[in-house]
Amino acid sequence: MKKVERYFYPAVFTFEDGQEIAVDFPDLKVATSGLDEEDALLSARELLGIVLAGMEEDGEEIPTPTPLSKVHLEENEQVVLVDVYMPSIRLANINKSVNRTVTLPAWLNSAALERNINFSQVLQDALKKQLNMQ
Repeated sequence: MKKVERYFYPAVFTFEDGQEIAVDFPDLKVATSGLDEEDALLSARELLGIVLAGMEEDGEEIPTPTPLSKVHLEENEQVVLVDVYMPSIRLANINKSVNRTVTLPAWLNSAALERNINFSQVLQDALKKQLNMQ
């Protein structure tokens, strides 16, 4: 199945005096907020990317976005079409780090600590060599 390169979803921006701008994605049932319009839009894009990447990864069905003209609004709300470019989101997830617990003899641990060895880098290098990925 071909992955979608860019998603577009309507977000409802809610404006209340003295409060952050609330941002709701009605199709995805998720929300965020921002200090001002720019911050709210950036937060909305980030949330949209995270949610959709998670749905793709979990094999969930991605809902069809509601057309802007069909989004119900209250007096203090405005609908904004938010887009997210997925290749960069997917690439960021590929490069994310994960923690692994390793066991090694105490004497080897001490010797490495004395020499300020970066355990993570040594393990990465060794795994790449073992997997012929250099």
